[in-house]
Amino acid sequence: MNIAVLNGSPKGPHSVTMQYVYFIQKKFPHHEFKVFNIGAQINQIEKEEKVFREITEEVRASDGVLWAFPLYYLLVPSQYKRFIELIWERNVKDVFKNKYTVVLSTSIHFFDHTAHNYMHAICDDLDMKYLGSFSAEMYDLLSRKGREKWTLFASDFFDGIQQGVPTAKTFPPILHQALDYRPVSSGSKVGNPEKKVLILTDLKESHTNLDRMIERFQESFSDEVKVINLHQVEIKGGCLGCIQCGYHYQCAYGDQDGFVQFYNDHVKTADILMFAGTIQDRYLSSRWKMFFDRSFFNTHTPSLAGKQVGWILSGPLRQIPNLRQILEAYTEWQQANLVDIVTDEVEDSRALDGQLQYLAERAIRFAGMNYVKPKTFLSVAGMKIFRDDIWGRLRFPFQADHQFYKKHRLYDFPHRKYKSRIINSVLILLTKIPSMRKEIYGKRMKEEMIKPLQKILEKHE
Repeated sequence: MNIAVLNGSPKGPHSVTMQYVYFIQKKFPHHEFKVFNIGAQINQIEKEEKVFREITEEVRASDGVLWAFPLYYLLVPSQYKRFIELIWERNVKDVFKNKYTVVLSTSIHFFDHTAHNYMHAICDDLDMKYLGSFSAEMYDLLSRKGREKWTLFASDFFDGIQQGVPTAKTFPPILHQALDYRPVSSGSKVGNPEKKVLILTDLKESHTNLDRMIERFQESFSDEVKVINLHQVEIKGGCLGCIQCGYHYQCAYGDQDGFVQFYNDHVKTADILMFAGTIQDRYLSSRWKMFFDRSFFNTHTPSLAGKQVGWILSGPLRQIPNLRQILEAYTEWQQANLVDIVTDEVEDSRALDGQLQYLAERAIRFAGMNYVKPKTFLSVAGMKIFRDDIWGRLRFPFQADHQFYKKHRLYDFPHRKYKSRIINSVLILLTKIPSMRKEIYGKRMKEEMIKPLQKILEKHE
């Protein structure tokens, strides 16, 4: 069988992801693998129509397609995202139709599920026959069990193609009829000259819903609100995955472009950040993805801590819960406060006016109180993954993270709450006695669980 491998890593054949592909090539030598280094050659693919057509024609001639990529910022790399956009822009969806396909990612399992949900949905949108995804931890290939699992997954893929197995779609097509937004009311002005408000956008066309939403949000303030268009920021390319930033937050691009200076001078210094964009193939644009990926020069260290963050989006967010989780997870992991997400999925323009006005008022109020809502699983679990890996295998390449985590006491294991440890040890011994176990679990557990909280309530009577 002929398998088209679409490699999303900007490191091309020298990526961790491709080592998994090479392993399968060795295990199944009777199949032919045609590899295209999409991530590494995206500029050429975009500029030269001939190169793009060679890839799509190979997909057309293939028996199956393997989407392979490293995980970058809760999704695929921006270079890969741009290739997916080109499929629609150049109207070549038909070459993917009815092709059997699987997805391979390599990562440390930080929001790998959102990347896989995205790719699964893209495959459904392309009318492909999706046979599953394989989320490999970076070095699973080193273990016998890891190799066995990957071999079995690949074997199932090849068998599925050969047998012509039936498949079913998981993600329904997006049906969206956008409101023609025309601001009706200006509302009252809110102001706080001590708080810097910044809107980042990838706006390409004026007189669109997004353009009017940004303008209406700006008009909600009596003080200056700066707008920066990402298309006007000098960004030479996407993240290279080189980890040069791991030692001391120094990006490999250096002064070849203006991204780092822009991020440090404008993004990090803002008190209120509004991200404004248009939904495109179940995410935002590849320009936005490039922004997030390149911000990784801060590595696994939150760079927006304490800021107020909001999202102003044009498009069908309600139909893409995976994207909403990505936006929430990004904001929360950054230790920022998610003020709200406003979209143009409303019944009329007056309702959207009110939501944008309230977004402005709420952002100023929260900024004045330095409010950051409590963490949820999205950031708690995510940070524990980073904590464990930076403490362990990734400590050497990401030395800057290691120093930050030590300084801010993010290495919180094993915890040093000695009183709790002593009490636990005593109680565990007591529960070995049947009568005490019955007393504790049968009568006293519920009361003891709320006793510390009741003491607080008594103090505030």
